[in-house]
Amino acid sequence: MTDGPLIVQSDKTLLLEIDHPLSDQARSAIAPFAELERAPEHVHTYRVTPLALWNARAAGHDAEQVVDALVRFSRYPVPQPLLVDIVDTIARYGRLQLVKHPAHGLTLVSLDRAVLAEVMRNKKINPMLGAKIDDDTVIVHPSERGRLKQMLLKVGWPAEDLAGYVDGEAHAISLETHDEWELRDYQRMAADSFWQGGSGVVVLPCGSGKTIVGAAAMAKAQATTLILVTNTVAGRQWKRELIARTSLTEEEIGEYSGEKKEIRPVTIATYQVITRRTKGEYKHLELFDSRDWGLVIYDEVHLLPAPVFRMTADLQSRRRLGLTATLVREDGREGDVFSLIGPKRYDAPWKDIEAQGWIAPADCIEVRVTLTESERMAYAVAEPEERYRLCSTAHTKVAVVKSILQRHAGAQTLVIGAYIDQLEELGAELDAPVIQGSTRNKEREALFDAFRRGEIQTLVVSKVANFSIDLPEATVAVQVSGTFGSRQEEAQRLGRLLRPKKDGHQAHFYSVVSRDTLDTEYAAHRQRFLAEQGYAYRIVDADDLLGPAIGDMTS
Repeated sequence: MTDGPLIVQSDKTLLLEIDHPLSDQARSAIAPFAELERAPEHVHTYRVTPLALWNARAAGHDAEQVVDALVRFSRYPVPQPLLVDIVDTIARYGRLQLVKHPAHGLTLVSLDRAVLAEVMRNKKINPMLGAKIDDDTVIVHPSERGRLKQMLLKVGWPAEDLAGYVDGEAHAISLETHDEWELRDYQRMAADSFWQGGSGVVVLPCGSGKTIVGAAAMAKAQATTLILVTNTVAGRQWKRELIARTSLTEEEIGEYSGEKKEIRPVTIATYQVITRRTKGEYKHLELFDSRDWGLVIYDEVHLLPAPVFRMTADLQSRRRLGLTATLVREDGREGDVFSLIGPKRYDAPWKDIEAQGWIAPADCIEVRVTLTESERMAYAVAEPEERYRLCSTAHTKVAVVKSILQRHAGAQTLVIGAYIDQLEELGAELDAPVIQGSTRNKEREALFDAFRRGEIQTLVVSKVANFSIDLPEATVAVQVSGTFGSRQEEAQRLGRLLRPKKDGHQAHFYSVVSRDTLDTEYAAHRQRFLAEQGYAYRIVDADDLLGPAIGDMTS
């Protein structure tokens, strides 16, 4: 027994005591191979899963490192069966390898003949395979490279993809660093880690410059690049950054969106257009074949739509870079990201980047509102599917939002919600413009620009502003409703505030929640990812909002 911060249990859960002096070291040690499940104040619960272990192995961590981390930080002896299981699970990765054969092209090579025999008998895997070359090697149909990796992961034998990548059509791209800016150390490390691995995902906090990592990867590839983004506004931000930070000119960068269909050496396309169906067909998926792309970048890869997943299965010979602030997917398709985009190549904790001064510190506050009697009764008798909308859009929240804005008078503020009627009500009450899905791109960009210049102090926004919108001046966000319990949405919304502030002040993130309802339950779930990143929420009562409970919020 030691006085370590970790309790390792035989059901593969890890309990981490947050107040322990070694908790940060332990957290860093287990983060590559354990997934957070619960994060209340004092003890966080992690789980060791096969996918997390294989991700760690693909990123260069071996079983010895994993076992050492558990033994070193564990307060009690680590259950021996657990250690054996970890070693065995990690050993399953890479016993099958995808390799380019000089004569036969793409092949599946086995370091364990019994494993090859086992997967060849699988009815879903067998049709993807061709003739056997020898006892250890079987030909793979090139178009099945991605789907085969997906299926092998599902049957518990994840393949190591060593088949390499085509260079694609060459196109000169260089970073143009100067006195005003240069690559930060973590951005360089992220780009290098991706390039060494050939494909995979880089996880960095919102506001830390993921676009710059993408630009650095493009400079390494020196090839035509397809960049997939969440919306047109985000695409145009990418274009502005690339023109400012690289040798690329406006003429070399095309926009492929609902408004334009330009295909150029660097083409920025929206997920929305690519996944649009015409007479039941995804007509725009041919964009993937329109050029000999050397690199495909997936911005906000945790949002990758299913049709793009399917198309990505055909792009396995191209280098692929996924960028995200959180690999959490509420649909549970993390395994598909691992198979089709690649393993996690680089991950920087939010608080580490904050400590270096590259993102702003944030104060997170949950404000609990008591519904009026009539609101509470309407909620009580509502159909189950209507309850969340009713409690999260309660009119009682309006006065609370006004109080928060008064407390931060003069601050650039975002009011964020999920329901259009609620946002329109708030827009009218606050005399603030509303940006939602139906707002035309030209109007969106004009309002965002006016906000950046300080001409507009408050914007009311729907989930269209969750992702890839650069608003460095925003210092306060008030969340009034969300997409049920979405952890990644919460992370992205806080991310709107994390650009460093010129005056060094911290950001303030409020979540206004109706007590004794589903709103409270979903809020707790949404906060889990941020709690893991070291952000602690304080809960205050709406009635105390104007009192001393929240502290000095004018800083």
